[in-house]
Formats: sequence, C-alpha cells, structure tokens
Amino acid sequence: MYKACSKCGKTHDYNYKCTHGIKRDYTNYANTQEAKLRHTHKWQVKSEQIKKNSNYLCAVCLDCGIYNYNNLETHHITKIKDDKEQWLDDDNLICLCRLHHKQADKGLLSKEYLINLVKKRSVS
Repeated sequence: MYKACSKCGKTHDYNYKCTHGIKRDYTNYANTQEAKLRHTHKWQVKSEQIKKNSNYLCAVCLDCGIYNYNNLETHHITKIKDDKEQWLDDDNLICLCRLHHKQADKGLLSKEYLINLVKKRSVS
C-alpha cells in the first residue's frame, strides 16, 4: 500500500519514513544535558513564571512599543552549556517571541541589551 508524503510530495510505501527536509548535521542534541534539563518540571514551571512576570509579552517587541503576545518562548541569555548554574536564574531568563529568540540565538541581539531588558522587567 502506498501513501502521498506530506514532506516531499512523492508517493512512498506506507511503512517508509521520509527523511526529506530533516537536518542531519546537528550534534545529537536530544542526548545533551541541556536538552534533558529543558524537559524537566522545574524548567516548565520557571519558563511559565518568566512569561507571567513579563505579562506574556515579548520583551524586545515591548521595548519597540509593540504588544506581542504570540509565539512566546523563554530564552537563556547565557547558554546552559556555558554556565549550567544559571539555567533557572531569573536574571538569565527573558520572555521573547520566536523571531527575537532566533535572533538572540544567532547573536543578533546583544547579551547586554537582553540583560537591560531583564532589569526593566525586574523594576516593573
């Protein structure tokens, strides 16, 4: 029996798992300590707390005068792999929309800028 593939648009055997579009150059992230920490109950609670403290708004968008409640994520300013001690530290976590989270991960938003936004959240 065959089925139409939603990934590549071709027809495959029903039991075939299409690998179209899967990036294979990553370093087995699922088995890293960072990935394991992100799947703990502590992290889920802390992430929700950071979003709540930020009034469910992206900090960068808010700094630009935009109220963005969509696609919110909690970002580690200092990466877990660089300093595991700060993985639940409020001063190291910031609420960002997906776009700004990607920009922060790529280094397009400076750590200093993000830290200043965290300080603004703490004052509010």
